[in-house]
Amino acid sequence: MRNFYLFLFLLITTASFSQQDAWVYFNAKPNAQFFSDSPLKMLSQRALDRRTNQNIALDFKDIPVEETYVDQLKSAVGITVMAKSKWLNAIHVRGTQSNINSLAMLSFVSKIDFADKSLNTAGKIAKVPKIKKVNKTSKTKIDYAYGSSLNQIQMLNGSKLHQQNYTGSGKIIAVLDSGFPGVNTVQPFQRLRDNKQILGGYNFVLRNPDFYTGGTHGSLVLSSMGGYKENALVGTAPDASYYLFITEDTTSENPVEESLWVEAAEKADSLGVDIINTSLGYFDYDNAAYSHTYKEIDGKTAFITRGAEIAFSRGMILVTAAGNSGASSDPHIAAPADAVSVITVGAVNSAEVLTAFSSIGPSYDGRIKPDVMAQGQAAVVSDAAGNIVTVNGTSFSSPIMAGMIACLWQAFPQKTNHEIRQLVIKSADRFAAPNNQYGFGIPDFALALSNQLVVESFSDDDFIIYPNPASEYISVSLPEKFDSGILYIYSIFGQKVLEQKITPQSSTISLKSLSQGMYLYKMESDGLSKTGKIIKK
Repeated sequence: MRNFYLFLFLLITTASFSQQDAWVYFNAKPNAQFFSDSPLKMLSQRALDRRTNQNIALDFKDIPVEETYVDQLKSAVGITVMAKSKWLNAIHVRGTQSNINSLAMLSFVSKIDFADKSLNTAGKIAKVPKIKKVNKTSKTKIDYAYGSSLNQIQMLNGSKLHQQNYTGSGKIIAVLDSGFPGVNTVQPFQRLRDNKQILGGYNFVLRNPDFYTGGTHGSLVLSSMGGYKENALVGTAPDASYYLFITEDTTSENPVEESLWVEAAEKADSLGVDIINTSLGYFDYDNAAYSHTYKEIDGKTAFITRGAEIAFSRGMILVTAAGNSGASSDPHIAAPADAVSVITVGAVNSAEVLTAFSSIGPSYDGRIKPDVMAQGQAAVVSDAAGNIVTVNGTSFSSPIMAGMIACLWQAFPQKTNHEIRQLVIKSADRFAAPNNQYGFGIPDFALALSNQLVVESFSDDDFIIYPNPASEYISVSLPEKFDSGILYIYSIFGQKVLEQKITPQSSTISLKSLSQGMYLYKMESDGLSKTGKIIKK
């Protein structure tokens, strides 16, 4: 009997004192009015412009988490704050079950949700918030020497967009991954560095600014969009700009990675990012009690999935790998690939045949997933040492797709994320008869482009900017039938840096005030327009 009581005591002790992960939800944001009155204190001008362009109002989710609440959690006995989310008004904490439960006594705590779902049966479980769903220009032909990366771009008819100078200029993509070593040193990323297209980043796992570290997976992913090595590799969005965020901890699998992802997505939103690529997925964790079940892959349960839906509601496009579990006993997609608004990408081989490893649908609630497909077997990328190699995984079909979406959105900058998402899906080859292996199929970006070109453009013979690249001055040549026009020049962040009226008598523009690098221009006259790039040497 004594041994039995000792065994029972050990069980109770283990349950009481082992470390648990949980989300603590707050019930208020006392400084909401202050931030509502001063939106630039929570979002950049570019982020606000994106909201304005898509008629998306600021709301309660945009208000930062109340820091005095966070400080009280940090000072609580046995509690470690791991991450925070303003969108969900929640803090990810770690501590013993008893210490975490004691937080419920705080007046500003509305509920506590343990990652181990069995611990929630006696307490309050977090409610899932309801998310309200809310021109033809340059013809400058570009012929990239794609080398062995040609097939993964041609499959999507992406070279047709590149040839018309739609290469991702003016669009910002955030890459949330495990690390980016080599991006700051090796040759295939040299073009990104020279043109200052790496805008910054952060290591959320280690809480430091060194994002050129960690696992190499993020470097491979980035190269499929932004890499460039002539006759070997051209990414799908070679002229887009990028933020690089480390959210994946390669040393363990824990739900905190979902929270770090949401935190990074919130940062991306605040910086004005257009597209987030996620070549990550969460289902099984080191602690099996934390793992998701297929029932939870329903588009509204997992913390990361809920965050992804909110990210889309802010005006961004989310592109996510379907997962590599197709040949396993549980072949279904993981989170956040189950999110309703995310563009979930499965993998085909070079012959457009479904790969064995590509995760399949449907989501638990019966929706078609994946949404679309791209090459994910023998995808051509650069490794962290600068070698051009082939790799397998939906991790690569996702960024290949994300880069092409950036190019399409560049062509139609006034369209909303909803509209661009629909253009992509409706162009896919199985749109009329989707299934849960291929989704809606393989998109045709040239078709998506041609279906939406409604604005007449200057022809290349009519309109010329020269020299380009330029050191100090450029000259603008207008067709004889136009008396004047206006030339706008924008930074790669989308901020207007110069505006000048062009006439036959005043057609020279000084670039002396601009720093070296790449800029975007838009010329307008009598209802016609043309866009392109200017390089300041």
